[in-house]
Amino acid sequence: MKGEILFPLSVCIIAKNEEKHIGECLRCLSQYGFEIVLTDTGSTDKTLAIAEKYTDRIYHFDWCDDFSAARNFCVQKASHNRILSLDCDEFIERLDVSALERCMEQHPDRAGRILIRSRFLRDGQTSHELTRISRLFDRRYFHFSGAVHEQLAHRDGSPNAIYDAPVTILHVGYDDTEADMREKSRRNITLLETQLEKEGPDPYLYFQLGQSYRRLGDTEKAFSSFDAGLSMEVDPTLDYVKTMVESYGYTLLDLKRAQDALGLAELYDVFAVRADFVFLMGLVYMNNGLFDAAIAEFEKSAAMEEFSVDGVNSYMAYYNVGVIYECTGHIGEARTYYQKCDGYAPAKKRLQALLEDA
Repeated sequence: MKGEILFPLSVCIIAKNEEKHIGECLRCLSQYGFEIVLTDTGSTDKTLAIAEKYTDRIYHFDWCDDFSAARNFCVQKASHNRILSLDCDEFIERLDVSALERCMEQHPDRAGRILIRSRFLRDGQTSHELTRISRLFDRRYFHFSGAVHEQLAHRDGSPNAIYDAPVTILHVGYDDTEADMREKSRRNITLLETQLEKEGPDPYLYFQLGQSYRRLGDTEKAFSSFDAGLSMEVDPTLDYVKTMVESYGYTLLDLKRAQDALGLAELYDVFAVRADFVFLMGLVYMNNGLFDAAIAEFEKSAAMEEFSVDGVNSYMAYYNVGVIYECTGHIGEARTYYQKCDGYAPAKKRLQALLEDA
């Protein structure tokens, strides 16, 4: 059914020097027959030549340090009101066209959250972080706002009503080189700080600023950013707030402030709704030498269904229990938990070491 328009939807993408990713992005899209609208902000590589194989709806936008301005320009060029916004390093893995059409017809004035699986390498093996982000919308009701890490905003200023859309995306941006990632982080920090200066304190901007500083390894500034965001009134049900609390905890551990991190226990009843926070509390207790409490948290996280980062509800939790048992001389129990880690490289290494020491 390649090339057949199933229902009127425009996929809007902005790009600059994305020859590494754009071919796969557009190849994955092409099977659905949706209109593809590409806005280029100054590519000097083969991005445009590759894009021309998939769409003739290509436009140029003079970059002005504002991602929302570029995205809104791209949306204006679409032929349809229904929009899916993607990045070049995002590839469609699953899209139920019939279900998607029903959702958009039933919720014309709501934003659809797509599931994004961000791929990254940890301890020598591929893992994924799962997030839901509003990317499906009707342009008559929504536009983009924010110079960087832009978000959908309702045109009448009301809070966004949302639904979970039947779309899953693989994000491969973390595959970029360390130099590229650092360059992006520095760029984002400049834009975020400018936006904060113009618009005043905002918890979401502080969250993104903290994440950028963490990627640069500047833990002191990351801590200050998260602390500023969490000192404001926030909605604990929002995914970014949950992640900010967790990032705040990890940053405290990075700063060797494990005792201060014990204060997160005061937030337990609010944030222990997904395995990520429970796993973090296990690490906090572990770093404070409270091993029984740590094991209890890791066991709990391993039994939870809701999670964001691969492993916090399975092999990473079991691995840390194994480490505790090994360090406290309970070698048999340690082997048992390492064996439950389903091939996790650090666990395999410890099992081999225990075998050699036997």
